Amino acid sequence: MLFFACLGFISPDSCALTLDEAISLAREKLPSYKAGEIHVQSTDALFQGSLSPYLPTLSASGALGPDVTSLDELYSNPYNVELSYLLYDAGNRKANRNIARLNLDVDREELRKVLILLEYDVKTAFYSVMAKRNILEERKTQLRDAQKDHEVAAGRNRLGAARLSDVLQASVRLEQARFNVIQAEGEFNNALSDLNSLLMRPLDSPYDIEGSLESSPIRPERNQLADIALKRPDIRQAENAIQIKENDTTAARSVLYPSLSFNVGYQKRIYPGTDIEATEQKVVDVTANWNIFELSNLYKIKSSKLLKQVQEERLKELKRTVLLEVQKSYEDFLIAHKNLAVAAEQLRQAEHNYAQALGEYRVGKGDILALVQAESSLASARDQQCTSQLNLALAKAQLERVTGIERLESMKSVLIDEAHSGKGAP
Repeated sequence: MLFFACLGFISPDSCALTLDEAISLAREKLPSYKAGEIHVQSTDALFQGSLSPYLPTLSASGALGPDVTSLDELYSNPYNVELSYLLYDAGNRKANRNIARLNLDVDREELRKVLILLEYDVKTAFYSVMAKRNILEERKTQLRDAQKDHEVAAGRNRLGAARLSDVLQASVRLEQARFNVIQAEGEFNNALSDLNSLLMRPLDSPYDIEGSLESSPIRPERNQLADIALKRPDIRQAENAIQIKENDTTAARSVLYPSLSFNVGYQKRIYPGTDIEATEQKVVDVTANWNIFELSNLYKIKSSKLLKQVQEERLKELKRTVLLEVQKSYEDFLIAHKNLAVAAEQLRQAEHNYAQALGEYRVGKGDILALVQAESSLASARDQQCTSQLNLALAKAQLERVTGIERLESMKSVLIDEAHSGKGAP
């Protein structure tokens, strides 16, 4: 069934949309995620380029100018071709390649962070659309109840069994109910616009949202969540940063040792416009280059070691904040579940109270104020039920975000029962 609640009619352009489909569509269309993918490709190109020092280099050159080796003003065309291969550099090229690989890993983890945030944003928008749609339907039910109360009051007034003030009191509540419906329609439209924006669709595109906020939540083990959270992308990035500093130290230390390279060269010099015979020269050698002493090199090594210690302390701090975030999100999740149970019970009692007040007023045993108050309390209980369902869904999405997992259902878990036994997963 295609449903567009805020307009009250079936739209031929609406399409069924599940949460997984919404996330997939946002991943395909959202510019922030596409930019992250392109950035990873760019870093991958730099990583591939870091292989260059392991391969020989070939260069060629040519020039036209005076021959400085001759006393006459002769002009020559020297041509040079040189093949060079680095034999040994004390680990500098290996360190630079490792750094390029680690930078690629860092950017891949950054893309994972973008994806986790994207999924959280889509979940939040998706759940909000469902909740606002449910609230709109509940507000329409409230309007029907207020209309029923007004009709009962007006009927009793015509029979002389109720005062005009009863009708006026019911009218005030009826207008308030109409106001609430209009407000709910606006909130639903705004929530739908948020979702459409994330999916790169026209903001007024209608959807029939598939899914329900009424699901049995699960309670993964707290320690299991903490272990998973310590593998979040930002944790891996911090670990990679430590390894980068280690390789920086290796690269800085490599300048203390000589580098060796194998060279093969060929030079040909031509003297245009003269009868001088062209000359050729071939060179094969091994070149050693050693910077025996430079004070700054020692301090660069010391600096890189200290920066590694900085990254290690930052990793410890990051782990501390991540574990705290998981702990608080887990507690919020449990609180949201308990609140949902309380809201369900409050709704049940409010429905019973309203039915009792309406029955008493119809037979003249109750007053209009009690009836209006009972209907208003029922309306609040319905809103609170929808809001509690949304809060639980958002708390679950937040817990998934801080742990860096796609679904809590994918973990070994147990259902939360009404008694909240607190037992671990079997």
